[in-house]
Amino acid sequence: MKTSYNWLQTYFEEKLPAPEKIAEVIIFHAFEVESVDKVGDDTVFDIKILPDRAHDCLSHWGIAKEISGILGLEIKEKEYKTFDPKSTELKIDVQDNKCIRYMGRIVRNIKVEPSPLWLKERIEAIGQKSINNIVDAANFIMFDLGQPVHIFDADKLKVESGKLKVIVRNAKNDENITTLDKKEIKLDDSILVIADEKDPLAIAGIKGGTKAELDLNTKNIVIEVANFNPISIRKTSKKINILTDAVKRYENEISPELCEKVMNDISSLIFKLGTGEVEDIVDIYPNKQKERKISFSVDFINKKLGEKISVSSIEDILKKYNYQYKVNNGNFGIVVPILRLDLNTPEDMVEEIGRVYGYEKIFPKIPKINFKPKINEIFYKILFARNKFLNDGYSEVMTYSFCNSGEVEVLASASDKKFLRTNLTDGLKESYELNKNNAPLLGMEEIKIFEIGIVFMKDKEQINIAYNNEENITEMSLNEFCKDAEISDSYNSLLAPSAYSLVPFRVWSPYPFISRDIAVWLPDEVLSDELVEIIKQNGTDLLMTEPKLFDKFSKNGRTSYAYRLVFQSMERTLKDEEVNKIMDKIYSNIKERGFEVR
Repeated sequence: MKTSYNWLQTYFEEKLPAPEKIAEVIIFHAFEVESVDKVGDDTVFDIKILPDRAHDCLSHWGIAKEISGILGLEIKEKEYKTFDPKSTELKIDVQDNKCIRYMGRIVRNIKVEPSPLWLKERIEAIGQKSINNIVDAANFIMFDLGQPVHIFDADKLKVESGKLKVIVRNAKNDENITTLDKKEIKLDDSILVIADEKDPLAIAGIKGGTKAELDLNTKNIVIEVANFNPISIRKTSKKINILTDAVKRYENEISPELCEKVMNDISSLIFKLGTGEVEDIVDIYPNKQKERKISFSVDFINKKLGEKISVSSIEDILKKYNYQYKVNNGNFGIVVPILRLDLNTPEDMVEEIGRVYGYEKIFPKIPKINFKPKINEIFYKILFARNKFLNDGYSEVMTYSFCNSGEVEVLASASDKKFLRTNLTDGLKESYELNKNNAPLLGMEEIKIFEIGIVFMKDKEQINIAYNNEENITEMSLNEFCKDAEISDSYNSLLAPSAYSLVPFRVWSPYPFISRDIAVWLPDEVLSDELVEIIKQNGTDLLMTEPKLFDKFSKNGRTSYAYRLVFQSMERTLKDEEVNKIMDKIYSNIKERGFEVR
């Protein structure tokens, strides 16, 4: 929220510290200050008010009260002109409980004109455009006190019953409204509107309409100070895609008790700016906000903060923030300030006292805890089994828990996977076949895989282990497999693989591979490395793996070397023709060296 230093100063008789000091105080005890900018002879802070304090601190008054409490400066209440209101015939009809409180007041014979310099400077300093004295007064009060205010031209309201009437109701599905920024909004019966006896005048708590818009000819006005359900405001704002300063305040909830002060202040300000005749307030407030109390002890505060704050220090903090409280032997009972909707539990008071006391004064201390860790038997057994298989050269796989048959059916899933598995064997068989088919690409002579997972029976769940012994699958329970494992506080050698191979990860291709075998006679005095180098130099970048030697034998001073070559593309499916061309090139280079291809 943009906050003016000069505006804040109007709340204090005493001269405030320099803007940089104010920013520091706010940062360390209340909110993040995102920027401090010079605007003319003023300084403007951009303060990040989080949702938990938006209800009372999206205002200069709220920030002033924070500064007052933190620095111990006495805050003064502003004084406006007093007046004697006249009786009114204004009627307010609230038809939906999404409107928590609605206050209305007529002011007659006002004069709409440019704002005085002080008012114009105040609102323009925080980035608002000056419109006229009446509109600016409403904006000023919202940014000053945190409560939105709306003003209608009373003479533009449709009167059918003989008396001026404002209705708070749900819109009709066939209604539309043109907002003050000239947007056409289609309404429906989930949207709360302010209306006269014929048409909508405003979208409640969000945006006014053009029908009762003020202009230079406006003489009589209706002031609206109201409180609305925050969830309703948020949903409507999202639905119609309109976010205003009023929405920011309403959607985070404002105390309906604030309405009375705001109505009195806006009435006085308008009376000061445009003279006029002020009438009585009409106030519809069926369910008043209840008083809230919180009890806590100094021991509770200190235990949570890890600090020794004295009773007198806590009292000093409460006094600075004008809390009503009682204390007896270190036990506090407070009355929550009516605007502080964020304070509900003793834990909230821990945060409140801690931030004002100063978190920088609270030093972290590691507690002494006599704790002996307990071994998780299931985890231990899984680790034991896993690393036993890894040490034996197995690779771990994970297969689907869902399958097309079983004892436990799930509520919703793919049509061929409506059940939970009763064994690991079926999934491991599929994984074995898949890996077997890809053995050339994997560079594996033998496929050795295992899985540790849960199986689901009608009356129980169980952790099983399955692994392959050549092409046969063996499955048993984890407990049965680990029956000879000794569970102790210190992990033994079976709990860590005996060797690790650090292989850089390489993205695999989604396209199929093609394998080719080549066998070549080399004189015994020629090393096979020379043949491998010829293959690699001519295999192009489609040769995905190192040539794999799978056969070797010697005869009559020569040795036959047989290699398997695997070709694959990262971008397309290879054709036999292009692999054949690569193989022909390899054959040609081998023959040029005088070697015989078998």
